[in-house]
Amino acid sequence: MELAILNVNGEDTGRKAQLNDAVFAIEANEQAVYLDVKQYLANQRQGTHKSKERSEVSGSTRKLHKQKGGGGSRIGDINSPVLVGGGRVFGPRPRDYRFKLNKKLKALARRSALTYKAQDNQIIVVEDFNFEAPKTKDFLNVVKNLKVDGKKILLVLKDHNKNVYLSARNIPGAQIITASDVNTYALLNNKAIILTEGCLEVINNL
Repeated sequence: MELAILNVNGEDTGRKAQLNDAVFAIEANEQAVYLDVKQYLANQRQGTHKSKERSEVSGSTRKLHKQKGGGGSRIGDINSPVLVGGGRVFGPRPRDYRFKLNKKLKALARRSALTYKAQDNQIIVVEDFNFEAPKTKDFLNVVKNLKVDGKKILLVLKDHNKNVYLSARNIPGAQIITASDVNTYALLNNKAIILTEGCLEVINNL
C-alpha cells in the first residue's frame, strides 16, 4: 500500500510512503479490538470507590428495642442498612480493574485498527518536521494545511519532540504520541491519523 508524503504546507513532495500490507491491509478482528479497548479503559480506572458498611458507620451498637413483645418488627442497632444513616449493603470496595491480554492479541488489535483507518482514508503521511520554539499557531497552520482542522487528530512521531508536543498541548482534540506508544484506543478515538515519515519504520512492524 502506498500513500503520498506531504510536507507541512499540505503539498505533495512527489515521494511515496510504503505501508506494510501485513499491518494496514489485514482481515480485521473486531473481537481483538473490543478486548484491547476494554483493557485500556479498565486500566484507566482508579478503583478507589468505597462506601461504609454496617460495621464502619459511626453510631451506637445498642439494640433499639427488645426482640419481641413490642408489636413492631425486630431490629438491631441504629447502624442497620434499613435505617436512614445506616451502613450500605454490599457497597463498592477498592479494587483493581486491570486484566491481562496476550501480546499477540494486542498486536492483532493494533493492526486491525490501522486497517480500519486505512480503509476509511483517515491516514495521512507527512515528512518529519520540527518547530524552532513551542508555538500553538505554527501547529494550527500545519493542521489547517493538511485539511484536518476541526477533527480529532492523532500525530505519531518517531521520538518525543518537546516543541511539537508543547505547540499542540492546548489544542482540543489533538493528541501527540510516539510510534512505540501507539495503541488501539488512540487510533480509534481520532478521526485523522497523521504519521510522520520517520515513524513508519516502527509502525510497519507493529
